[in-house]
Amino acid sequence: MALIKKIRQRTGLAIGVIAVGLIFFLVGGDILSPNSTLLGGAQTNVGEIAGEKVSYEEYMQKIEEAKFSFQQNTGRNPSENELYSIREQAWQALIVERMFAAQYEELGLAVSDAELVDMVQGRNIIAELRQQLTNPETGEFDRQQLIAFLQSLEDATPQERAFWAQQERLFANARLRLKYDNLLTTADYATRAEGRMEHKMANTTADVEHLFIPYYAISDNDVTVTDNELKDYIKRNKEKFQVSNARDLEYVSFPLTPSAEDSSIVSREINRLKDEFNAVDSDSVFAMRNSEAANPFRTYLPGESLPASLTRNVEDPQEGTIYGPFLTERSSYVVYKITDKFEGTPRMRASHILLGVEGLDETQKAQVREQAENILREAQEAPEFGPLAQRYGQDGTAQRGGDLGWFAQDDFIEDFAQAVFASRSTGVIPRVVETEYGFHIIKVTEMPQTQSYRIATIELELMASDATRNEAYRNADYFASSSSNHKEFRANAEQEGYRVVQANGLNQGARNLNNIPNAREVVRWAFNDASVNKVSDVFELDNAYVVAVLTNKTEEGTASLEQVRQEVTTLVKNEKKAAIIADRLKGKSSLAEMKALFEEESSLGSTPDLKLSATVIPGVGFAPKAIGRIFGLETGQTSEPISEDIGVLVARVNALTPAGEIADYARYQSQVVMNASQRTAYMVMMAMEDMAQVKDYRYRFF
Repeated sequence: MALIKKIRQRTGLAIGVIAVGLIFFLVGGDILSPNSTLLGGAQTNVGEIAGEKVSYEEYMQKIEEAKFSFQQNTGRNPSENELYSIREQAWQALIVERMFAAQYEELGLAVSDAELVDMVQGRNIIAELRQQLTNPETGEFDRQQLIAFLQSLEDATPQERAFWAQQERLFANARLRLKYDNLLTTADYATRAEGRMEHKMANTTADVEHLFIPYYAISDNDVTVTDNELKDYIKRNKEKFQVSNARDLEYVSFPLTPSAEDSSIVSREINRLKDEFNAVDSDSVFAMRNSEAANPFRTYLPGESLPASLTRNVEDPQEGTIYGPFLTERSSYVVYKITDKFEGTPRMRASHILLGVEGLDETQKAQVREQAENILREAQEAPEFGPLAQRYGQDGTAQRGGDLGWFAQDDFIEDFAQAVFASRSTGVIPRVVETEYGFHIIKVTEMPQTQSYRIATIELELMASDATRNEAYRNADYFASSSSNHKEFRANAEQEGYRVVQANGLNQGARNLNNIPNAREVVRWAFNDASVNKVSDVFELDNAYVVAVLTNKTEEGTASLEQVRQEVTTLVKNEKKAAIIADRLKGKSSLAEMKALFEEESSLGSTPDLKLSATVIPGVGFAPKAIGRIFGLETGQTSEPISEDIGVLVARVNALTPAGEIADYARYQSQVVMNASQRTAYMVMMAMEDMAQVKDYRYRFF
């Protein structure tokens, strides 16, 4: 018996997918995408990392480790969607191991045994365990379940103990990566000069009049371009026209849409279950036995949203009542039974701005408090709290505007929780709250709620029946077998009234065909087996059968003229149009005179408070070159015509207001640091991959 099942029997524990979640943290990843594991071709390397080959066997071993963790945590094998995610995690884990391990060693980063014990059973239980070890009655962390889980390891089999040892290694690796990221983030520093520049960018303004002349003011017929001019443009701008290996396809989709009879069968079945639901003694057991939903019996804590299909149809759910069936946006029929409606532990919702003080001395802490007081005053006057949290916040909540979600008083450190739960109304708490983590500016966004529910759900998916699927397959198979090349593919589609869809520029890692998800097998066929003009066999995807034909191959390098002819033609024509516009404007001294030359197409506007930091001119669009030129002019000066991607601009500066000097640029220095620190983890990973010169050949196998 799997360890996870044993734990569930003893303690009601559901560990979930802790291992997969930790790998997400370490390397990122997307849990909903497909693939198969067919080994193709004679080559045995799936890629290269830092010049070292990665063998198929090594990669498969890493996949099997992640797959084993998934099986132990869920009690089942992963689906095709989940297998894709596991493969991506395994690949990223190999990159991390080969690139970061040397970094950890060089920096002396480690996780001690005592630290690991503290993470899994001490005062600082990691979030992955806290989230999974919850009391189903309260939805809150239950330490007794953790104790029971750890005690159960004494009777576990060697395989089950090995599984837990693997989890602990993942915990340790996650902590190492956190330390590494924090080391780099806290090493960010902005000088006073950088703070001064940030202040200047944000507070230097110009009062500007601007004339905008779009390129269509000059007719395409008035501009001619030659192939030599187009090729020369590509040669001068090679970096703009780099292409990777890609494929162009056309395909016909045969949707697996449930018929009216299919819908009627599911409707009858869920109504039958609804009738039985009224008479059962155990709602949870009945729901778990009969529902196809992932979580058929759930406690909704105060503040948590009830299912959308329930709230759309029922204003005030009552205990003991069954609602439905309703048709959901997931193409399923669902019935809800309100098993219990009760008053739970009060929960509130708040947002905060945290200014950390870790490692600071008392003088530095006093400076941070002063900064917090200034931010508090700004927050009390600002119409929105979120942008301030994004600007000043120094923890993970900053990216979501400081939102902490719903929480009970015991969920947070005492000083913080007391300040929030003592509030008698929503709004910014009129004092800075100090905790061991630093100084908090807090906004209460929702007052206490106590209404809780236990809801049993029966959900049946509305799917195409075997008869419906067989009919769709017969049509797809006949179409594929009667189309031996692109010409016949097109002719047969037209004859049968099928819609031919293009999917151009597919890269080797693509998983979708336009809006058709989980089409990895079609992509693999295009890269591994197809030749131009070849028609595929029938592919069975999640919700459709697909027949495809390969229409073009693109190899890595600088694009050919034919590949980018339309784009380059537009760019070269715009260059010539800009020259024509500039020539016509010569000799005109005022913007009004210039506008008269393009009366219908041009627009004359003004921006009284254009900022140096802006990239967009209101009423015009993205115009960074023009903004740069504007702030290089003197008051009263008019610019030369400026070519942007969107057209030609001419600007006149009526007034320039430079940013004044201030005594303390600490606020702007903090902003520079915060902006840099928010990008650190991502940029480090990108830099590591660049240094590793990763070459990915997995498309040959998966």
